[in-house]
Amino acid sequence: MINIVPKLGIDLGTTYTLVYVPGKGVVLREPSVVAVSVQENKILAVGDEAKEMIGRTPDDIVAYRPMKDGVIADYKVTEVMLKYYMRKALPRYSFLKPDVLISVPAGITSTERRAVLEAATKAGAKTAQVMKEPILAAIGAGIPIHEAQGHMIVDIGGGTTDVAAISLGGIVASTSVKVAGNKVDQAIVDYVKKTYNLAIGDKTAEDIKINIGSSMPLEDELTMTVKGRDYISGLPRSVEISSNEIVRAISRELKEIVAAIKYVLQNTPPELASDIIDNGIIMSGGTSQLRKLPELIYRRTGVKAELADDALYSVAKGTGLALKHLDTYKKAIISKS
Repeated sequence: MINIVPKLGIDLGTTYTLVYVPGKGVVLREPSVVAVSVQENKILAVGDEAKEMIGRTPDDIVAYRPMKDGVIADYKVTEVMLKYYMRKALPRYSFLKPDVLISVPAGITSTERRAVLEAATKAGAKTAQVMKEPILAAIGAGIPIHEAQGHMIVDIGGGTTDVAAISLGGIVASTSVKVAGNKVDQAIVDYVKKTYNLAIGDKTAEDIKINIGSSMPLEDELTMTVKGRDYISGLPRSVEISSNEIVRAISRELKEIVAAIKYVLQNTPPELASDIIDNGIIMSGGTSQLRKLPELIYRRTGVKAELADDALYSVAKGTGLALKHLDTYKKAIISKS
């Protein structure tokens, strides 16, 4: 009996981790959160269970986000988290270690890359390789990256926005900025504090962003009742917030994302830039689904932008496709430390 080594593609994000199994698709999407008991120095929960604990735990239980701005901030906790997700994604009685391909931001340093590879190996991977997020997002979005044609991908996740111009299977010009979903959430927290004297948590801010958030003013405004704690009285209170307020609250963060796109466009060779005008900008990642964001980018850059199909899963799908056709994508893999 031939034992086939299992393969796992991991989109290791600041906010969520996704695991892709070739032939099965995305089998797991859980928050990149680990709950730790400080007194016992013991892991209590990982993923969905741990996220539920954020902001609701006693002092001796800490909910960690081991990834910061797309890279490992807490090595030990990341290793535990990877081990948990890899085990969960594999068949229960699989004793074979998997070959793993992990996504990393475009601006990753060699030290950060080594940390990812080491964490994956220690978590139980047979082999570990990493590939840059924009390339994976492009593969997952169905962009033919090997053509002698210029394509642009903008991947906006939780911790980073990765922008890249791609041609002939490689990145021609790119940048990675640490402004994405988490910074947008923080801007909403700050706005509610400043405008309404109300304290809200990250989870509430994320709900506001998803339910009524927009990058440009809406004609038919959306509203939402937001509950929090009054800074002055210390008592619970609720206020009504509209989508056009959120536009103002997050305008600075969106400006930085647009600036990153303009930077890459300005550094793209003229021939490829004309291809990008023809092909448009493809957007992927959870935060790219913010209302009217493609329209805002078109207005600011003059290049049409559109969401990839299944934008949330583009990077994860890309890891799966790259694992399936490793020879084709060999050039894009950066496994050597």
